[in-house]
Amino acid sequence: MATFALPTTSELHRDRPALPGDAAWWAFCAATALALGTFSSLGPHRVWGAAAALGYTAAAVLAARGRSPRTAGAVAVTGAVLLPLLVLLAVDRAQLEVEVVARSAGLLLSEGTPYLERPAVPEDFNPYLPGMAAFGIPKAVAGPGPFTDPRLWMGAAFLGAFALALPAGARREAPRWLAACPLVALPLAVGGVDLPVAGLMCLGLAGAGQGRPGRAGLALGLAAALKWTAWPAVPVALALLATVSGDGRRGSRAALRCGLVALLTAAALVLPAALRDPGAFRTHVVDFPLGLTGAVSSAASPLPGHLLATQVPGGRTLTLLLLGVSALLLAVSLLVRPPATAPAAAARLALGLLLAIAFMPATRFGYLVHPLVLAAWALARQPGTHHRIRERVRELVRVRKRASR
Repeated sequence: MATFALPTTSELHRDRPALPGDAAWWAFCAATALALGTFSSLGPHRVWGAAAALGYTAAAVLAARGRSPRTAGAVAVTGAVLLPLLVLLAVDRAQLEVEVVARSAGLLLSEGTPYLERPAVPEDFNPYLPGMAAFGIPKAVAGPGPFTDPRLWMGAAFLGAFALALPAGARREAPRWLAACPLVALPLAVGGVDLPVAGLMCLGLAGAGQGRPGRAGLALGLAAALKWTAWPAVPVALALLATVSGDGRRGSRAALRCGLVALLTAAALVLPAALRDPGAFRTHVVDFPLGLTGAVSSAASPLPGHLLATQVPGGRTLTLLLLGVSALLLAVSLLVRPPATAPAAAARLALGLLLAIAFMPATRFGYLVHPLVLAAWALARQPGTHHRIRERVRELVRVRKRASR
């Protein structure tokens, strides 16, 4: 009969997955939140920083005292997401993106387009595709209120899509750990339009990895109707589908079906508003993000693209060239060595988006949530990962309990 030896404490610390659960990790998160709350000029970010620092500090203390990683994680999520979200909802404060989405929904219902005809200042611009206005429709229809706030619907869409994209055994643990990460907790609390896009990209890649072109195309089409950043996911998913569906005609048909569903879904959500006022559409979603308008975007994190565009003569043209080269390299990699699994496709897409974020002339650190979510999803999708995570965490708890007796 086979025997199974339990891992030692040293083996657990050496081999268990690098998930947030240790006191050092929570202390780092607390320092990050405190720094943002101290130096940020944005009121919602300061509220988040103060609340999140408390939550992360409490999680670090619990972890240091031997409490289970699950307990520490729950405390971190409470302090970094739930507490600041409730405070901000109570005082009706949010990140600018939330106001833009709510206004665009009202314009869409009244004018047939979510874009102002003559935007003058950065706050007037809506750089998102028409589908993003859907998250503001509850507020536009029912009026202001805690349950009509767009950030609630964006957060729910992200968590729902991300969970559906995971194996059944990982749907409880992985979303909770991801929500506790500062880069995700912040937009969940203050409002972030990138989260639902990232969640739908994961759902699309999951469908492609399972050889389900219709499901993949629908999820990717919805994501593509929200923001330009979702568009690179389509060719990655097509390359994955062509690989997992078999060589030759079968793989080509699956990829074609996925592409058609994605195209029709995105077109149905984007074209009516875009054709209603093509000039406004281009000004808001093309010219403004590329820095081609008189008003300057507030997205100005000191990443290479922004530094080149603002500090180097002709730098804006150079950044656009670098973006084009990055897209070309991604396309060539898909042709030469297409991904064979959904995690590999997610990693490829994360790398491509990371390069795009680095070279965009108008960018911010918050955009890094895209590659982060894709990388976390790829890790959770690795065969057996959720089972190893669960067993390792449980065994760590048992070891700590025995050590404390």
